[in-house]
Amino acid sequence: MQRVSSKFAALLLVMLVVLSSSACSSAPPVSNSAPTSAPQPTTATEPTVAPATAVSSATAGTEAAATSAPAPTTPSSASGDASKDDAYATALSFNNAAWQYDADNDVYWQIGVVYAATPAAAEYESLGIYVPGAYLTATANGDGSYTATPNAQGERNGFSAATAPIVVPVNTGGYSAQSAPTAYSYDGLASYLEAGFIYVYAGARGRANGYDASGTLSYSGGAPWGVTDFKAAIRFVRYNQALLPGNTDNIFVFGMSGGGAQSTLIGASGDSELYRPYLESIGAAMYDAEGQAISDAVAGVMAWCPITSLDYADQAYEWNMGQYVTTDTRAEGTWTAALSKDLAGSYADYINALEITDGEGNVLSLTQTAEGIYTAGSYYDYLFGTVQTSLNNFLADTTFPYTETVGGFAGADGGFAGGGAPGGGPPAGGPPAGGPPAGTLPGGPPSGTGTTYQTVQEYIDALNQAGQWVTYDAATNTATITNLADFVKSQKTPSKSVGAFDRPDRSTAENDLFGNDENDTLHFNAGIAQLLADNQASYAQATDWDASLVEAYATDVQALDAFGNSMAYRIDAYNPMYYLLPFYDGYQSATVAPNWRIRTGIKQGDTANTVELNLALALESYAEVETVDFATVWGQSHTLAERTGNSTDNFIAWVSEVAQK
Repeated sequence: MQRVSSKFAALLLVMLVVLSSSACSSAPPVSNSAPTSAPQPTTATEPTVAPATAVSSATAGTEAAATSAPAPTTPSSASGDASKDDAYATALSFNNAAWQYDADNDVYWQIGVVYAATPAAAEYESLGIYVPGAYLTATANGDGSYTATPNAQGERNGFSAATAPIVVPVNTGGYSAQSAPTAYSYDGLASYLEAGFIYVYAGARGRANGYDASGTLSYSGGAPWGVTDFKAAIRFVRYNQALLPGNTDNIFVFGMSGGGAQSTLIGASGDSELYRPYLESIGAAMYDAEGQAISDAVAGVMAWCPITSLDYADQAYEWNMGQYVTTDTRAEGTWTAALSKDLAGSYADYINALEITDGEGNVLSLTQTAEGIYTAGSYYDYLFGTVQTSLNNFLADTTFPYTETVGGFAGADGGFAGGGAPGGGPPAGGPPAGGPPAGTLPGGPPSGTGTTYQTVQEYIDALNQAGQWVTYDAATNTATITNLADFVKSQKTPSKSVGAFDRPDRSTAENDLFGNDENDTLHFNAGIAQLLADNQASYAQATDWDASLVEAYATDVQALDAFGNSMAYRIDAYNPMYYLLPFYDGYQSATVAPNWRIRTGIKQGDTANTVELNLALALESYAEVETVDFATVWGQSHTLAERTGNSTDNFIAWVSEVAQK
């Protein structure tokens, strides 16, 4: 089926939609009285298009530039047809005469702002923007709306309309869709706006395709559409920076689980050419009115428990956890147990080829051992040290008596304010790989508590209940552990079967993520496909072997998307490591965010410890990255893990520190 209709017809349609939505807000009406902050009356001005200010970075073989690709001599929107170009500009121009005002909280806001000229999924591809009142000077239009322009004198918490950071939540646990805001609520926004931030909540497609009432495909979902939509929203903000307050050099994204993964991808893949055809297809702002390239790079990323690096995520899972378990799909005599061992071994091959380095530039590697699968070498030692450090950080941070907090899942939404219910339910066959915690959500208390330990020794005794693997020195308040196997058996039991991300029955959220227009769910792990082909004779010795899987995996990993791009192309686009390490062809091909904060719960069975560790190491070795604040949090699972304090407060403090450097 034809995926993109006539560009001109679509542009005219979007113009009507944009103008209609600007004139008639669906949000609850606000008072026609003057804002409580008493903005001075001004003359309403027509929207203008301003040059973009891109986050600078180094790209492969070039000096610092706004984009990793050579800029064309003419904008892609400059078709030679003035009516088309005018339609493009109109559709992408922000309407500064459609502001609403919350007088009680001194907030200007707009929702339903379409951020692409030819959106593929109009129910998702719009955003809401929420601004502290001090940053705008407004005049009432007489119908409850306001015309507003940036107020150069306005300040909030040390920031001004010109310096305020812009924060963009990515609420996409399990790679679900993020619904665009459809109504205004101040709930959950207060902390960010009182800190002086501008809050942009963009809707975005998720892992699932969209269908109309008759079952006909209405839009493509999955990779790389979610990140594409967020990139388009970021480009829209830069396209309209003359009309909006906020420093577009200081845009920060933040998310948890699948939202943490997509935040990571946004940060690692800035201006990547892999996304260009997808961005252009929805009419994203690629150039400003003067033909200058607009960037979708960001200044910083906050990622909690990012489930990412999916090219080797299954292999990492079996090396880190699966090899120490002998139940269920890892029970002796099953073909999946044999696959688990083969995946663990292939992960060692990957690490040794990756040549990832520690902070001193030493290459980390794994070596074969008689016990366990490659459970020695400098890489093993580094991970072992990370685990032990996490425990000692916990002992230093914690005052006893100590009560364990209980985490869980509350659905696909990550809990950040600004949007409606998320789209895209869990896949058949089990829960998605990501999901928000029921515990420490922003601004809220944990949902429940576990055992209370009166003393440190009581807690250590509980860790050693099934056998001693932790030794505690009360004099120094520090602990040592025996090995990773004992740690995993005590603290990090795998919660997923073999094929954690690419199951034989194609039932994971990630299988959905790499579906295409013809098949909602597909296999994607080329490494599993190769192992099945190479080792099918030995797997066939098990009574539960299904020979049809060889062809199923081999066929799926060759599937193309609507643009004719391969599965490998899409996996590269959705792999942050692709842009960060020389092992991959995409090294130095993107504008990587200079500032990173990563937190993960060490107990989570959702992904391997190595995934986030490798990400942090790759970022630390990348020349253009300035700061990497990484911590593995002891005692926490798949949640908004923090060593101390509240996730929202810690995020806000970090953004403020970075933005004021």
